[in-house]
Formats: sequence, structure tokens, C-alpha cells
Amino acid sequence: MPHILSNKRLRLTASAAALAVMPAACGEPPPDASSACLEIALPDPAAPSAGMVWIEPGEVTLGSDDFYPEERPVRTVRVEGFWMSAHEVTNGEFARFVTATGYMTLAEQVGRDAGGGAVFGPGVQARDWSDIRAWWRFEPEASWRRPTGPGSTVEGRDALPVVQIAYQDALAYARWRGHDLPGEAEWERAARGGLERAAYVWGDEARPGGAWRANHWQGAFPFEDSAEDGFGGLAPVGCFPPNDFGLYDMAGNVWEWTRDPWEREGFRVIKGGSFLCSDTYCRRYRPAARQPGDETFSTEHLGMRTVWRRPPPE
Repeated sequence: MPHILSNKRLRLTASAAALAVMPAACGEPPPDASSACLEIALPDPAAPSAGMVWIEPGEVTLGSDDFYPEERPVRTVRVEGFWMSAHEVTNGEFARFVTATGYMTLAEQVGRDAGGGAVFGPGVQARDWSDIRAWWRFEPEASWRRPTGPGSTVEGRDALPVVQIAYQDALAYARWRGHDLPGEAEWERAARGGLERAAYVWGDEARPGGAWRANHWQGAFPFEDSAEDGFGGLAPVGCFPPNDFGLYDMAGNVWEWTRDPWEREGFRVIKGGSFLCSDTYCRRYRPAARQPGDETFSTEHLGMRTVWRRPPPE
């Protein structure tokens, strides 16, 4: 089961969210792996549709009967047309927002129940790796500027997805752009790219033609990520092929906030899986996968993208 984290203590429950990679190589993709990534241009904040893709209205079949209980029941809903970010919000985009507004994220605040975030890797030598609490630690100095705490930085990493973002931080950024966070049905319709009931956003094969199609964990979890997909930890946005709607990283890399509440108060649905998802433990880098995210907490593998609910292009 994945992990849920809350407040100044690492809170791990039986219904925890997806897991993370060892941080040693986090954010340090080999040069050959990143050479095919998108060249990211900061969108003009005055142009709400900049950097976005129009998603046509239509029906989407949500969920799956083949994987985890929280994905059931399978149901079909109609979604109106909307615009969605072509890729996850990056450090560069979030930095522009902070510069323009002076915004301080929840993880950067001190006092009350705020400050800090969750980082993968035990604070002490783990004796029992079967205990999920051995995999995570609370880092009081972690924030979007220092995703894994002291010594980490986002300098020179403008193209990586912003992380250590709580729900209210994601919503604040979205509203600054004149946008919103996607609903779960909007997110899943966009992620599927028209491939209804497919297991993955690219089809039913995990590795079509032997190619890696998303940034997730390879190797013996939770000990070692072999980075066979080219990335140990976070990847810059747009390093893997887009889905059939032209959206990048709708699978893996980082979980993404949605505006929909989870069945438990204080939590929101998160979608998409992350670089922490292993096929032997957490196969949640699929469009049907869904997990609860604690609104008041942030982690090194949870970010966002936004939607703009306006008419289609002329």
C-alpha cells in the first residue's frame, strides 16, 4: 500500500500512497537520457492557454477491475471540454509565481502544523524493510526550493517538476494563472488520450517494443532503483513520448493533485503515480490508479498540473 504523510510527523497508514526512490541520484539524469527532453519555455502568465492542450468533450470510462480495490467500480462519465497543461508545472514556472506574488508554501512556513515535508530514505538504519515507516523521514527543512532538505536545491533544475507542494500551494499557483486544478474525471480523460480501458496511457503493454514509456522505479524495491529508464529519481518534464492528446508525463515522474476530495476528510485524490512506483510493489503509474493525498502536507514525489475551463480554440 502507498503512503500518506501529515503535519510535522511522518504519518504512515495502511492506505498509504505510492513509494519513492532512494534519493542519492534524485534529479541527476545522465546526459544521454535527458537529451531528448522537451525544451521548456516559460508560458506568458497573461496568456492563460499558453503551454496548454485542448481536450475535447466526451465520455471517459474511469477505474479498473484488474488492479486495486480503490479503482472500483468502473464507471462512465461525460466530461466537458477543457485546456490542460501539456506537462507538469516546473520549478521554473513556480519560481516565476513566487517572484511575482511573494507566495510562501506551507512547507516553508514555521509554527502551527506547517513546515517541512517528507523525504524518502530512513532517518536511522532500517532493521525491518517490511515496515513502510522505515522508508520515509520527516525533513523539517524540505520545501520546493530544497526538495530533499539541506544540501538540495532547484538551482539549474528549472525543467524538473516542482515538488513539496501542498494542496493549497497547488491551488494558489493555479489561481494565479487564472486556472484550476483538474477534477479526477478530467484528469483521467486527459491521461487516457482516447484509449478507453487501456491499462497504461499508451496502451496495454507495459513496455511496447521494449521501450520505457514513463519515469518509474526499476530494480529491487525499496533498496535500489537501477534507473534503466534513464533516470534515478525525478526527470525533467517531457522526456518520454506524449500520449495521444499530446500530454507529457501523465504516467510516473510525480503524482499530481486533483481538486476532488477523497473519501476521508482532509484528503484529495492524487493521480498518475511517480518515479517511486515499482512494478513489484506499486503499479500505480496507470490512468485508473488513485490515491489519497493529505491536503496539509507535501512530499518529494507530489506535484501538479493545471486546467483552464474555457471554450476551444477557434
